[in-house]
Amino acid sequence: MSSTFWAGPQSIARSVRQGDHPVEGLANRNAAALRLGFGSDTYGYSIDLGHPQPPPPPTMFASDPRIKRECLWHGAVYRKPSALVDRRNNYVWLASLKNEEPVMLTQHLQDTDSMLASVADPQRAPEMLAVREALRGWRFYDHFRTDADAPARAAQVGTFTPVLHHDGNNLAAALQTVFEVRPDEALVATIEDAFPGSRLYIDDRNGRFELQLQQHGLLRPLSVAELSDGTLRYLLWTAALLTPRPPELMVLNEPETSLHPELLPALARLILAAAKQTQIIVVSHASLLIESLQSSSICTRLHLQKSFGETTIQGATLFNTPKWTWPSR
Repeated sequence: MSSTFWAGPQSIARSVRQGDHPVEGLANRNAAALRLGFGSDTYGYSIDLGHPQPPPPPTMFASDPRIKRECLWHGAVYRKPSALVDRRNNYVWLASLKNEEPVMLTQHLQDTDSMLASVADPQRAPEMLAVREALRGWRFYDHFRTDADAPARAAQVGTFTPVLHHDGNNLAAALQTVFEVRPDEALVATIEDAFPGSRLYIDDRNGRFELQLQQHGLLRPLSVAELSDGTLRYLLWTAALLTPRPPELMVLNEPETSLHPELLPALARLILAAAKQTQIIVVSHASLLIESLQSSSICTRLHLQKSFGETTIQGATLFNTPKWTWPSR
C-alpha cells in the first residue's frame, strides 16, 4: 500500500519549482489515501483506500489497504442525487429518493473487501453486477516475458482460448482460436504485414500446442523456443489484439519493448485495427510508434511530463480536462 503513495511533498511552492529553495517535506495535513475511479456515459464508480485508524490492530497485516468509501452512481460525474449504491466503512446501502429511508444491503462488510466483489443483489442492485462484469472484462497487458523460461515458449495444453492470458502462457491456443474463429484471415494478414513471406503453424502433440514460424529463406520452421524476443513479443501482441472477444477497455504498457523499429509501423496498424472494436490505451516512449498511431483520426495523444517526480498531462487545465468529483469520506 505505501509503495503506491506519492513520495513527494503534498505541495510544491513556486520558489521550489524555480530552484530558489530545496524540496522540503511539511507535516501531513490530510489522511493518506489511494483513490481510484472511472466514469462512463452509463455508470461511474470510485473506491477510497487507506490505512487502519490508529491505534493499529494487533496484526501483521496493518499495511493492507482498508476500504473507507465506495460509491456507484449514474453518469460520468458523481453527484449525491445520482448515487445508486453507497458504502461507508462496513455499511452498504441503496441510495434513496427524497424523504425515503435508504435500503441497507449489508452492515457487516469487511473493510478489506470491495462491495462489488462481496455484495450480489441482482434484484435490488443490478447496477453493481453490470459494473463488476465490465471491470472484470478490462484487460491489462503490462509485461510479457520472452526469456528462455517464459510461459509462452513452453508447450501448453490446447483449449479454446478467445482471450490471451496476461503472461501469454496460452499463446499457441489463442492464435489457433483466432485462426479458426475470425473469418477475415486477420491472423494471416498480420503475420504477412510484420514478417513478409512467413507462415505460422500450431503443432498439436497429443493435445499440447506448440507454436512454429516458417520464415522466408529458412529450410525448416523455427520452434517457439528458437524465436527471438522481439518476434515472440510481436506474436503475443498479435494474439492479444486479434482477440475474437474484444473487451470494453484494453491497456498496453510499452508494447515497443524488444521490438525492432521496423516492426513498429506494423504494430501501429494492428493496434488501430483493434481500436475499431474496443477502447485501447497505449503507454509508449517510442516516437515511431506514436507517430504511426497519430496518423489515424481515431487516435488521441496525451503527452505526459514529469516535474519534481510528479507525472502530469502536458497542457492540462481546469477547463480542458474531464469534470470529476470524488465522494467524500
